Amino acid sequence: MSKLVSLLALGVALSFGATAHAADDKAAPTKQQSKMTICNMEAGHLKGDQRTAFMSDCLKDKPVTQQDRMKACNAHEKAKTLKGDERKAFMSECLKK
Repeated sequence: MSKLVSLLALGVALSFGATAHAADDKAAPTKQQSKMTICNMEAGHLKGDQRTAFMSDCLKDKPVTQQDRMKACNAHEKAKTLKGDERKAFMSECLKK
């Protein structure tokens, strides 16, 4: 289990580092970065071993589709509080990530 946690922590660290680098280059996120973002949004309510197991499964198996992005963006806490043009702007930006 500790190996899984270590691998997950490494993946998160690399994702954050790569995200910062991608932001500097204004390049689109990689497939793995997109998967990490979506999985993190979907796992927002989980903690501990449940979150670790979910993240592991999510990052392994799940291809990133537009439908997955839409679900994750809709589930985001910020999306639930916005209305009208603000929500449209948020969703547009979220779906680009």
